[in-house]
Amino acid sequence: MRKIMLLSVCSMMLLASCVAKKEHLALQEKYEKSQDLLNTATVKLNSCLSDVAAANARVETMKDQLNDLRKANQDLIDTKGNLTTLTQKGAENLEKSLESLKERDLKITRLQDALTKKDSVTLAVVTSLKKAVGINDPDIEINVEKGVVFISIADKLLFKSGSYNVTTRANEILGKVAKVINSKPDFEAMVESHTDNVSYSKPPLLDNWDLSVKRATSVVRVLESLGVNPQQLIASGRSSYVPLVDNDTAENRAKNRRTRIVVLPKIDQFYEMVETEMKNLSTEN
Repeated sequence: MRKIMLLSVCSMMLLASCVAKKEHLALQEKYEKSQDLLNTATVKLNSCLSDVAAANARVETMKDQLNDLRKANQDLIDTKGNLTTLTQKGAENLEKSLESLKERDLKITRLQDALTKKDSVTLAVVTSLKKAVGINDPDIEINVEKGVVFISIADKLLFKSGSYNVTTRANEILGKVAKVINSKPDFEAMVESHTDNVSYSKPPLLDNWDLSVKRATSVVRVLESLGVNPQQLIASGRSSYVPLVDNDTAENRAKNRRTRIVVLPKIDQFYEMVETEMKNLSTEN
């Protein structure tokens, strides 16, 4: 009779040990899958936020926090030694860690979705501009740099030499640009005027600074007259201090005399969303 009871007790202990081991293996599998999802999301986020310095700093902080959490979880498992002795308290702590990782993964996904949406809209703007302008002209360039759309128009298409009065042809080109800007009310357009380094003084203008600013405001006024919301417009004069090439030949000076229209999403709104998400992560930690 004592042998039967002893055999029963041993069987119950073995069964309990098997159940605990299965539960741990299931939790460990969930943990590893969550880890894989988080690592994939983190890599994509780092790739998309390369030019967003403020957000990058907070993302790096978040990575450090996640690494600390992983280390804490691993230390918890290591101290148990034999997986069959994992206590109920340890299992509950592991479950809480998994939930925390899931929440962070959700926030990273939301940031990734926001970046993807911004990139998609930027690509749509480029396509619209190229279709609208419809001019195969080397003096007009439309491209994207770091998620921002640039329309570069040679000086000779917009102004006569030494003048800040917009030409008739410029009105035609700017009219097509205005249609695209009007179709994107959540975007801003910064008109950025550049000159060469040849000294300029023609009253009431004093120098190239005055000329570049006056040309930028002239273009802004044309866009406004074409129905563009003035709240979307920014006038910027850069004088001769951001040349594309050296001002050592007449051809190079002509390249440097240009007007860029920078079409970009309202960055304040985008950064505000990123800042909010990062603050939420910091608060929860």
